[in-house]
Amino acid sequence: MATTAAAMAATSVVVLDRGNNTTCTINLHGATVVSWRVNNQEQLFVSKLASFDGKKAIRGGIPFVFPQFGAWSFGPQHGFARITRWHLERAPDRLHNGDVEAIFSLMDNEFTRSIWNYQFRITYRLILREKELHFHIGVYNPSKELSFSFNMLLHTYLKVPDVRRCQITGLHGCHFIDKTRENALYQEGREVVTVNEWTDRIYQHTPQEHVITNVVSGRKMRLHKYNFPDTVIWNPWIDRSREMSDFGDDEFPNMLCVEAGNVTSPVILLPGTAFEASQILQQFKCPYDIINAPKKSKKKSKSRS
Repeated sequence: MATTAAAMAATSVVVLDRGNNTTCTINLHGATVVSWRVNNQEQLFVSKLASFDGKKAIRGGIPFVFPQFGAWSFGPQHGFARITRWHLERAPDRLHNGDVEAIFSLMDNEFTRSIWNYQFRITYRLILREKELHFHIGVYNPSKELSFSFNMLLHTYLKVPDVRRCQITGLHGCHFIDKTRENALYQEGREVVTVNEWTDRIYQHTPQEHVITNVVSGRKMRLHKYNFPDTVIWNPWIDRSREMSDFGDDEFPNMLCVEAGNVTSPVILLPGTAFEASQILQQFKCPYDIINAPKKSKKKSKSRS
């Protein structure tokens, strides 16, 4: 790929193109992944009312939450990383196996230090595979004296035909903070989690893998994570949708947020040390139900009295 990092950085959008209509688009505002298409099928939800003016977070895709999750007394909700312009460290480059990678970075600057007075450097490496999207994150503390603590989360908005038909695995037995019920702590008793109302839950100490069913075209999405001990499940439903100016009133059935992150216990980064985390999204087909269904006998059964 001949496009240089400098040329791409002059625009606000970076595109990874693997061929066969499989692409990933990143907006440098927040290093927000705003599109991931597999065989021309969009996997991510972005609101039709999302703002791209560079003044607020993009509503949808995969915003990068750092160094705060939720409300923040020092600055904007979910921190500053999702509303700051990132640097394109390495322009999209095709690897020997046909995959395409790009690297983005964010360092402290006058704006970030005015809110959060610490030195830091984040590298964000994305790799587009045939039916997978890989995220590799490194956070480095270059200070020789000061430690800092942070939250970090990938706020993934999945596109779905009907959120009420989705099921999420890997949460059975996990404790969760229910933000819709005054942050009360509960334990998940369901084998698979479904969403049929306003949902805003922080599941703690979750396993490394979740599978979400009935996403685009009835397929499944596997989310595999490393060093992200929490999983947030969110859907604003009807009333909360109406409260957001950058979210359509009728859009909530077509999105489901499954977010891997460090939320309940902040990461503490000592001077001169680094923290790494990663996520893989993989789209795959659902097996046909008829395969697992018991075969019907062709013989007529005898009636029992």
